[in-house]
This record gives sequence, structure tokens and C-alpha cells, in this order.
Amino acid sequence: MRSPREMAAAALEGQPPTLDEVTPWLEPVSLAQLGQLMAAAGWLREQALGSEVEFCAIVNARSGRCSEDCAFCAQSARHRTQAEVYPLMGEDEIVARGRAAAKAGASRFGIVTSGRDCPSGAELETICGASARLREEGLVSPCVSLGLLKLAQAERLAQAGVRRYHHNLEAGPSFFPSICMSHSFQARVDSVRAARAAGLEVCVGGIVGLGESPRQRAELAQAVAGLFPQSVPLNFLNPIPGTPLEAVPRLTPLQALAAVAVFRLLNPRAHLRTCGGREQILGRLAPLMYLAGASATMTGNYLTTEGRQPQDDRDDLAALGLTLREFIEHA
Repeated sequence: MRSPREMAAAALEGQPPTLDEVTPWLEPVSLAQLGQLMAAAGWLREQALGSEVEFCAIVNARSGRCSEDCAFCAQSARHRTQAEVYPLMGEDEIVARGRAAAKAGASRFGIVTSGRDCPSGAELETICGASARLREEGLVSPCVSLGLLKLAQAERLAQAGVRRYHHNLEAGPSFFPSICMSHSFQARVDSVRAARAAGLEVCVGGIVGLGESPRQRAELAQAVAGLFPQSVPLNFLNPIPGTPLEAVPRLTPLQALAAVAVFRLLNPRAHLRTCGGREQILGRLAPLMYLAGASATMTGNYLTTEGRQPQDDRDDLAALGLTLREFIEHA
């Protein structure tokens, strides 16, 4: 069995580790074992992406009443949660949120809507209009996360100046039916491919700690890698009351850090972006995510839960000797 450093060196040369190799590392039995894994993943991040860290921020532009049954989601109409419900924001409000994200240090700004499918008609044009204005202002790169996607919609978004489409796989193919029955794993894959076919970059990741086995966690990382995303958002389940997963035990901080490192080994050159749940799961160990291979994070609030203040995230970078990546158009 290869050591983590041997796996990292091979991954840098385009030879990622196998599921059999990485799965045992997802349940660290000691700090020494985790340290060995993190050191290899941190070295790989440094070699592939340097010492810059990228911030992104999002706006929950339309909330609640989703028809899908994703077991983790507070916005599903099938679950009884305290999530807000409101229609699509206006173009001016979305643009204002994007400007605020840029001021906080984000180089990417994601417009997110609840619901199964990408909006159409007037709603799609509102999103396109906001994206075009943000692109023209040159303060932040507009991204969108709008659900299942068709090629024509992807082409319209690209035409409006959207740079990147976000669409998570959520879970690996063998575990996906355990957390969603209202659409298929393949439908998610097809949406990512539609975005890429339209010339958009893709941001593809998922959630760990849904109740999956360590091997299924590694399977998700491998499935994500197979789509060759520019960005991999990694979320940690923070169980929401009223959802079917409300009683699922949280990952420990050490399990979460091991997941970051394994996702880095399987996605050596993508920006690995820690997102929802990092404060609740990692707690005071959150800055160690960069040593475990993360090269980006989502700052500010998430969809239905509060996040971390951008200044606190900037302070972490300074303490670790890392640099916040500045927004440069076409970068």
C-alpha cells in the first residue's frame, strides 16, 4: 500500500489513487495518521495551486418550496423546517449582493435558486441580466447554481456572461438513491455535462457525513474527479431539524479533515472549496482545512444557515501565511 505522499506525487503526475488506497485513510485512528495524510495533501495543494486561497460567496436568490426529496435539504417542500420561503429576487438586489461579496474579498459570486430545474422565461432573464451587469462591472466573477440544466439554458447563461455553473453530485452513485429518489444521479451528471458543452466552467462537489460509508465517501470524490471540474465544493452535513437526516451523527473534526485531504488526492488540480458545515463540524480546527488541502472557501452565509464573517477568514489566512486571491477578469 502506497503512503499518502507517494499517492500525492502520483496524483500530481495524473495518476490518482484508487478507492482501495484512500478509503482506510478516511477513518483516522490517530493524530499521527491524520497528520501524515494532511501533510501529503497540503504538499499537493501547494505544488498544484500555490499559496493563494480563493473566496467565493453566494446569494440564496429564491428560497424554499423545492419539489425534490433530497433528505438533507431544508428547502424541500416535503420537509417541515424553518427555512425561509420567498420568490426570486429582483435584478437590482442580486447585483447589490454581488457587489457586497466583492467588497468582502470574494472573487466569485454564486446566484443560487431553490427548485428542481433551471428557471426559464422571465426568471432566467432576471438572472442573466444580473450576471451581465456584474460581469460588466468587473468586480466579481458571476457563477450560478440553478438546478437541473438543459443545453439551451446553459448557452443562454454563457451568453449573459456567467463564467461557471455549480451543480453538486451530492453523494456517490451507490449512495445517492439513499438520499434522493425524485431524480437520478445521472440527471445531475448530465446537467454538469450540459454546462461544459456550453463552454461554462463547472463547480462540482457534494456533501460528506450523510450516513455514507467511508468507501462511499471516497466514491463521491472519485465521481467528482471524473467530471474534471475547475472547482470542488465540499460540504459537511450539519443536520437540519425537520429533515430526514436530522438525527444523523455529525462527522468528527478529524473525519472531516481526512475527507478534505482525500478529496484533494483525487482532485489534485481543482480548487477544493470548503463550504456548508465547516464552522459546525470543524469548529476551532477550521483553519487546518488549508493544511489538509483546501485552496478555497465560501465566506459569509450559506443557503439557510449562517456562515463565518469574511474578516475572520482573512485573519486565518494571514496567520497561516497564505494569500487571498484577488479577482482578475478572465483568470
